[in-house]
Amino acid sequence: MRAFEYASAATKQQAVSLLSGTMGDAEILAGGTDLLSLIKDDILAPKRLVNIKEIKELGGIRSAGGGLRIGALTTIEEVADSSLVRQAYPGLAQAAAEIAGPQIRHMATVGGNLCQRPRCWYFRNGFGLLGQDKNGKSLVLEGDNRYHAILGNSGPAYFVHPSSLAPALIALNAKIRIFGPAGERDLPLEQFYTVPKSASDRENVLQAQEVLTEVVVPAAKGVRGATYEVRQKDAFDWPLALASVALKMSAGKVQSARIVMGHVAPVPWRSQEAEQALVGKGVDEASAKAAGEAAVQGARDLGHNAYKIQLAKVAVKRAILKAAKGTPV
Repeated sequence: MRAFEYASAATKQQAVSLLSGTMGDAEILAGGTDLLSLIKDDILAPKRLVNIKEIKELGGIRSAGGGLRIGALTTIEEVADSSLVRQAYPGLAQAAAEIAGPQIRHMATVGGNLCQRPRCWYFRNGFGLLGQDKNGKSLVLEGDNRYHAILGNSGPAYFVHPSSLAPALIALNAKIRIFGPAGERDLPLEQFYTVPKSASDRENVLQAQEVLTEVVVPAAKGVRGATYEVRQKDAFDWPLALASVALKMSAGKVQSARIVMGHVAPVPWRSQEAEQALVGKGVDEASAKAAGEAAVQGARDLGHNAYKIQLAKVAVKRAILKAAKGTPV
């Protein structure tokens, strides 16, 4: 591990002042479950770590305006265990409960999960965010791409977005609050993520001196939500495909739907095609299957990951059926 400065902030204003104006020169330390591994593996080499764990206002889950405010320092375990979340936002609670193992859920934070870096093994082995050789040629396309993207993979980014919370929150139309030198700004979480076009890009719009401070989840009255994921084993593992669904139903038919997939594209992938296939219909095996088929329109395999297309269909179908069986909030 390379030497770095360590600074601890007591307020979000102090945290911003301690961050460098150049992306990558300083990194934010919250739970540290991903960041410390990246530093140890020499994938990141920040000159300073800014600890924000002492900023009390960034923690906790509380009701607000009929919805929820979840502080960025709230742990995944707290989200999974919250009776407020389980009752009003079951899809979010289900997503949180499946993340990693209990030790990591105890340490990892909501903000860290939303901002974590890709699990792509080319990136994690020092070949850059886009997995390229020294001549700029993609190693992913001719290499082992069995866990890479099936959607949004026209290049040059082929990794899959690693957050399991993000799809559930986007399905709920959540916003995030960001604090920086110019003050606070709110942004729909759906607009937070970007597909990198160069190795120097990041995977979200967070600027060098900005901190994600909280997630704002709107009221979910009348919403039926669920998350369904497919993984190789039930023990600590990363999902191969995940779907989060939020349905509003009336007289047995879907009035509106938000369907978001995870671990299948460089960003959390909202499928308006699947939503449109479901609206106005009752939910049964046939309509859920049709929505799953619609969700992977335009999907393409990279040579070794064609199986993920079928898994994504199944995840969407089962998330829809799971949500429809649930009790509306």
